[in-house]
Amino acid sequence: MTKKAPKVRHVVGLSGGRDSAALAVYMRQHHPHLDTEYFFTDTGKELPEVYEYLGRLEGFLGKPIVRLNPDRDFDFWLKEYKNFLPSPQTRWCTRQLKIRPFEQWIKEDLERGVTVNSYVAIRADEASRGGMISKQKNLIVHLPFVDDGLDKADVIEILEASGLGLPTYYRWRSRSGCTFCFYQQKIEWVRLKEEHPDAFEEARSYEKIALENQSPFTWSQGESLDELERPERVSQIKENHEKRLARLKRSVVVNPLNPESELRDLDDLYGTEKMCLACHK
Repeated sequence: MTKKAPKVRHVVGLSGGRDSAALAVYMRQHHPHLDTEYFFTDTGKELPEVYEYLGRLEGFLGKPIVRLNPDRDFDFWLKEYKNFLPSPQTRWCTRQLKIRPFEQWIKEDLERGVTVNSYVAIRADEASRGGMISKQKNLIVHLPFVDDGLDKADVIEILEASGLGLPTYYRWRSRSGCTFCFYQQKIEWVRLKEEHPDAFEEARSYEKIALENQSPFTWSQGESLDELERPERVSQIKENHEKRLARLKRSVVVNPLNPESELRDLDDLYGTEKMCLACHK
């Protein structure tokens, strides 16, 4: 009797950001024969623009995006970690609210011998960052953009050609869709206060709880949100940002047919090295 071949799954994780959305579009357009599953791991602390964009993306894909909600929320894990805020040194939010739900989602299939193909939105111009390291022999990570030589400009073109465009929060922010990501730049915290004051206040309340419990971390490196939001400090942050932007504009050869094409988001100013793949793609 011939042994039945194990099932194969194809999954694409979405963060609500540019690159993963472009990968979802790319998979639908270039690999329509695959029964691709799309998933989003919801921390419960995402920007409202993220949910709006995911809804539009679902319309384009013609199939639902599976929501993976962690069984225990941010507040639970904050208490588990003794009210220490997550930070670049202790990224427990990524582990517990992003990676863990994904592992639980595919765990049973992996144990049954199912091959799970996971497609990650690393671009060709950032290939040195690598992909998620799989500890399971039947969890296979693919980097389609790297394999096909697609860079940031290609990603933007994919989204614009599809009619989706960029997520609207890229107008003022280019990092994670999570409201209080510690990888945000100072200017992004200022803009969060301007765009979503309630989310800023929530972040500040968490910071105060952490500081009261001797946490060594604040959301923004080197200063608390109380300090950051002072009018004189806000003015300084905005001034420093404008100076940095002016320096970059002087160094960039601008496309005369599209003057803004070379300065699409804050990554151009601040780089992408300090980012988390689970949240920032």
